[in-house]
Amino acid sequence: MKIYTKTGDDGTTGLFGGQRVAKYALRITAYGTVDELNAVVGIALTHNPTHRLKHPLEHLSSLLFTVGSDLATPLEPPAKYNIPRIESEHVEWLEHLIDEFQEELPELKNFILPGGTPLAAHLHHARTVCRRAERAAVELSHSENIGSFAVQFLNRLSDFLFVTARMANFLDGVEDVPWIPNERK
Repeated sequence: MKIYTKTGDDGTTGLFGGQRVAKYALRITAYGTVDELNAVVGIALTHNPTHRLKHPLEHLSSLLFTVGSDLATPLEPPAKYNIPRIESEHVEWLEHLIDEFQEELPELKNFILPGGTPLAAHLHHARTVCRRAERAAVELSHSENIGSFAVQFLNRLSDFLFVTARMANFLDGVEDVPWIPNERK
């Protein structure tokens, strides 16, 4: 099978339900941004995180494919085959990890800048891409029914990525970079 199909040469792409839409359609922007987010998580994983962070990040990468397939498949008309969808249990998994990591981290007393270790910096980058994906999904949800959990998952995911970036620094003994307003050098 060839990787190229030439079907998108006219500026359209196919959804899982079979419909063709413009490549700039909001649905494509939403799941394309989730794909970009997954690539950034992949980059973060190249920094050899401890097992404590590696396992959740690898599982997250798989879940991001689920988010992408969920967003790429309209609910109406129903798909002719089983499409994995984000469910409440996925949101709860993120919440559990956030709470677990938060218990160990020092209390935040001010805003922090993205940085510290390379792993933490890439996780902060992932967080910002996640927020963009969330904005696209929210906008899509105002024009189409995308289900109950994709937006919730992306909202919780940005919090998870923030806390995981902090945990990456903490586990490596690197302090978060505090934001000092109006600092002059």
